[in-house]
Amino acid sequence: MSMRKRGQVITKGKNNHLVRVFLGTNADGRRRYHNKVIRGTKKEALQYQTSVLSDLDRGTFIEPSKETLNEYLDRWLNTSAAPRLRERTLRDYRSLLARYVRPVLGHKMLPAVMPLDIQDLYTSMLESGLSPRTIRYTHAVLSSALKQAVKWQLLPRNAAEYVDLPRQKRTEMYAMSKDEVASFLATAKEDRWGTLFLLAVTTGMRPGEYMGLQWKDVNLDEGMIHVNKSLVRNKSEWRFDEPKTAKSRRTVKLAPTVVKSLRAHRSKQAAERLRAGIRYQDYDLVFATDTGQPLESRNLIKRHFKPVLKQAGLRETIRLYDLRHTCATLLLAAGEHPKIVSEMLGHASIQLTLDTYSHVLPDMQQGAVAKLEDMLFS
Repeated sequence: MSMRKRGQVITKGKNNHLVRVFLGTNADGRRRYHNKVIRGTKKEALQYQTSVLSDLDRGTFIEPSKETLNEYLDRWLNTSAAPRLRERTLRDYRSLLARYVRPVLGHKMLPAVMPLDIQDLYTSMLESGLSPRTIRYTHAVLSSALKQAVKWQLLPRNAAEYVDLPRQKRTEMYAMSKDEVASFLATAKEDRWGTLFLLAVTTGMRPGEYMGLQWKDVNLDEGMIHVNKSLVRNKSEWRFDEPKTAKSRRTVKLAPTVVKSLRAHRSKQAAERLRAGIRYQDYDLVFATDTGQPLESRNLIKRHFKPVLKQAGLRETIRLYDLRHTCATLLLAAGEHPKIVSEMLGHASIQLTLDTYSHVLPDMQQGAVAKLEDMLFS
C-alpha cells in the first residue's frame, strides 16, 4: 500500500490539519485508523504522518492511550499491583498517589504526562517541606506504574525515567554501647514492658515482629522463637501480615536471661487475663494490653521507651528501631560472622548486612590483623 493510501492529511482550516493513518483491520474485518489533529502548518502535519508511518514499518508505533493518568492508575493498581504486593504495601501505594500525584497530574491524559510535569511535581513537594525520602518513594511508585504502561504498549516511554531526584539524606542510626545497653536494661527491668525491650535488644527483631509475636511461636523449653509474621494496623483494624521478605521468616535463639524473663512475663500476663475476665480478648499475643489488645507503638514509645531512656541517662533521640541496630552492631563488634548476624536479623542478603553496618567493619579488620600477627609472628 502506498504512503498516500496508508495515510492522508486533511486540512480543516488555517493551521489545523487532521492526520489519518491506516493501522490495519480488526478481527471482525473493520478498518482501524490513527487520527490526530495537528495545529500547525501542513508541512508539520506531513512530518508527523511520515513519523507515524516509519514507526509502523519498524513495529514501534504505539497508539496513544485515551485515558487520564487517574484512570490508568486505577487500572494499574487493581490489575498489576494488587496481585503481587502485600496489602500494607498496596495501601501505601494508594496513599502516596492519592496525596501527591493524583491532585496535580491525575487529570492529564496519560500520553500527555511529560518529564517536566513530573519534575515540577517533585520540586513543589520538596519546597513544601517533604523529605527527599518521601519524594523518592513517590517516584518509585509512579515510575513503576508508567513502566507497566510501556509494557502494555500504552506509552512509548516512561517519562519518570527522565527526571532528577533530590539527594536522600541517610537516616542516622544509633547503636548503644555495651555500657549503655546495661544501663538501659537495668532501668527497663522496672518497666511494664522491660521484657519486650530485653527481647528487642538481644534478638534484633523488628518492632512489628515482636509486637505481633504469639505464644504459639515461642518455645521456652528449647529457647527459640519462630518469626513468621508481623503485626500491622489498617485504620482501626489489626491484622497479621506476611514477613517483610522471605528471609524474614526465621528461627531466633534466645539467651537464658531472656527465657527467664519471658517465663516471668507469661505468669504476669496470665494473672492479668484472670482479672480482666470476659473483657480479655485473647489473640495469643506475647505482648498485649491488660485486656489482650495489641500494643500501640506510639503509646509504647511515649509512655515507656522514652521515659526509660531518660531515666537511664541516655539520649532521648534513640529510636525503638535502634535496639535492632544495637544488637547487630554489638554482635559484629564482638567478632560474630556477618552471615550469622544477617540470618538473625532476617536480612534479605548478607550484602545488605555488610552495607548497613559497614562502620563496624574497620574494627573487625583490625581484630583480624591482630590475630594474624599473633598467629604468625608471636
